[in-house]
Amino acid sequence: MPAFRQVGEKQLPQEVIFMAWSPKRDLIALANRAGEVLLHRLANFQRVWSLPPNENTGKEVTALAWRPDGKILAFGLTDTKRIILCDVEKPESLHSFSVDSSITYMQWMEVTEESSVLTSFYNAEDESNLLLPKLPALPKNYSTTAKIFSEEKSDEIMKLLGDVRLNALVLGGSSGFIEIYAYGMFKIAMVPGVPGSCRGLCLSSDLKSLSVITEIQDSPDSEAEMTYFQLDTSLLSSYLPEVTRMARKFTHISTLLQYIKLSLTCMCEAWEEILMQMDSRLTKFVQEKNTTTSVQDEFMQLLLWGKASLELQALLMNQLTVKGLKKLGQSIESSYSSIQKLVISHLQSGSEALLYHLSELKGMALWKQKYESLGLDASGIEDAITAVGSFILKANELLQVIDSSMKNFKAFFRWLYVAMLRMSEDHVLPELNKVMTQKDITFVADFLTEHFNEAPELYNRKGKYFNVERVGQYLKDEDDDLVSPPNTEGNQWFNFLKNSTHLKESPLLFPYYPEKSLHFVKRQMEDTIDQCLQKPADVIGKSVHQAVCMSLYKISQSEDSTPQLSKLPFLWNDKTSNIHYVLFTMLDSSVSKIYILRRHTDTSRCVSNGLIAVEFGNFLNNSINESSDSRCYSCLDAHFYDDETVTVVLRESVEQEGKERILAQLPLTSVYTDEDQEREFIWDSAKRLDEQSGEISTRTVFLENQWRVLENMKAQYVAVNGIRKVSCVLSSNLRHVRVFEMDVEDDGEAEEEEEEETTQIAAGEPEELNQSADNQGSVCGASAEELPGETEEQESGLDP
Repeated sequence: MPAFRQVGEKQLPQEVIFMAWSPKRDLIALANRAGEVLLHRLANFQRVWSLPPNENTGKEVTALAWRPDGKILAFGLTDTKRIILCDVEKPESLHSFSVDSSITYMQWMEVTEESSVLTSFYNAEDESNLLLPKLPALPKNYSTTAKIFSEEKSDEIMKLLGDVRLNALVLGGSSGFIEIYAYGMFKIAMVPGVPGSCRGLCLSSDLKSLSVITEIQDSPDSEAEMTYFQLDTSLLSSYLPEVTRMARKFTHISTLLQYIKLSLTCMCEAWEEILMQMDSRLTKFVQEKNTTTSVQDEFMQLLLWGKASLELQALLMNQLTVKGLKKLGQSIESSYSSIQKLVISHLQSGSEALLYHLSELKGMALWKQKYESLGLDASGIEDAITAVGSFILKANELLQVIDSSMKNFKAFFRWLYVAMLRMSEDHVLPELNKVMTQKDITFVADFLTEHFNEAPELYNRKGKYFNVERVGQYLKDEDDDLVSPPNTEGNQWFNFLKNSTHLKESPLLFPYYPEKSLHFVKRQMEDTIDQCLQKPADVIGKSVHQAVCMSLYKISQSEDSTPQLSKLPFLWNDKTSNIHYVLFTMLDSSVSKIYILRRHTDTSRCVSNGLIAVEFGNFLNNSINESSDSRCYSCLDAHFYDDETVTVVLRESVEQEGKERILAQLPLTSVYTDEDQEREFIWDSAKRLDEQSGEISTRTVFLENQWRVLENMKAQYVAVNGIRKVSCVLSSNLRHVRVFEMDVEDDGEAEEEEEEETTQIAAGEPEELNQSADNQGSVCGASAEELPGETEEQESGLDP
């Protein structure tokens, strides 16, 4: 019986360019050339969901990475230069952010270092949960971008934040771009000084070093050179408890900024274009009327004498209409009430929580012994707190404008509605047909005086003469000043501040921007917070320095330059022994050996057998050609299965018809033996590695039983997961995949599990399985909603 049990095989309609196994479940994420991100399960390689490309996120996926807990999938898009964090349960974006470069590689790692300080922090309950009220869920009937904060039952925010233990998303891109994001959300390091385009990177689990492989090309005509860098990141490891606390606080702040942004989006959606109807109708009236009487005087005459000019009657009865006025009044009341609720319950709650976390961050920054080295700046955080205060002031101003507008419009529409009914000689209901008191008349007259003044300069700016509706201007995302700012004349507090030089400069008072919109003040707040939180990323990034630089080999221009996640070289971090491994191949005559480079994560320490070459001897008993030429195999792809094993895809060196590709497990114990101690390779830094390949100690390995011939498949790439003991092999045409269970020691137990899983699938979704068998293309292109049983089954059947 061949090693490794095949559990799935499929021909896919689109070329797969990236594969990544979930670290915790039997799920594999794929990205194809069409820009789709797909999630498949191990059993029969069935699809769980697909996320099609769209213009908002992007269409060209260039990297994939799973969060260590397997609950979130990250992918990078080169056309929009965005990183998307996607929920594993359903194809929805939980969070996204922009970067300055096209991403070519990403790694999401978890810190495994332990200390008493960290343990107490991990186990302690977050005080903010005790002191702050829970953020209200955003209404579901608004923007789809607000889904993360609109799920009442499942706490999506905590899903996004994840476990308290520090994890980091490391991004590598073109032109030396390398950045580290704590919890996959907030940037804590910008690493400078690494030339070339990133082809692989690996941050050690103890945070002591970062290994990077880059492709350096001096000019378009020259051959590119693959180079290995080891960077010292000891500042992160030395201040690990402080980095963890700071990063957790940054992530809270980042989440709250997103919550406030989405709350404002909901407010903008609650405000309707119909509310502008009064302004546009009055502007048209000014342009078409023949009399010299102003609009304000026309309405005043109607208010005081109960008579309207023929032109005003035509405006009210033919254009605005009684029905239209009623609808407008209802829209204004409904819209203003919704915006008011969002400001009070969401915008203010989010802003107060933001003030709390920034104040805690300021307290951390004042503990200079711990946090000054990480770049936390108390003065910058104070500026951010002040900016949040200004935003809260502007939100309160909007509440006052809404409150006064609702009162004004209610009185104005009640009067105008009765006046229009009388003009049309319709029956006026007794409760409406009350005599207006002097107070009512004064109130409406004041409203007309303030809101119905013609403003020619406004027409030049906005194309209208009036600004009766005052709320919408606060929600416009533009830099222009407010058309109708609040009237502060006669305000005693303003006059007092104006005349007091000391109070004007007091840090206890938040700056007030009466001329600016809520959107403008929000953008100003975001910029100030980003600026204050950017400093640690700069300081930590500048502390990273190059410890090792090794030029490996030149890349042939004829080689396929399409970036592949599964393409060698491959980097791995052994968490137990704190060693970085680099797997790569170089063409050596007709045989491609696999080279294994080892570096200790502590850059000051050396490792024995730092570089060794591995070639595979003949282990196929039924080899067609038994000549010595066919007794070696070229390595096409290699990935670490676990700390002790490498999974490889091999082909016979002499390619002939009938020669099959081979999937094999390479134990490192067969590579690193005591006899190699005597043949330590001494690196000449003046030369590239391919110029010294003859001096590298070579180990010929004869695999015994951990291999399998891949019949009828031109295998090229492999993705593995040693935790779940699975592998996925991809053919050279990038469309044909096979999935294997690698550990099949207990065949009886494995067969029982397979039977049980088959029974579950057959009971849960027979129609979907038939569809998969009959029409693979339609299954791969369908949405998650079309296959409801799949997601449900995946949640119940694939939990570890």
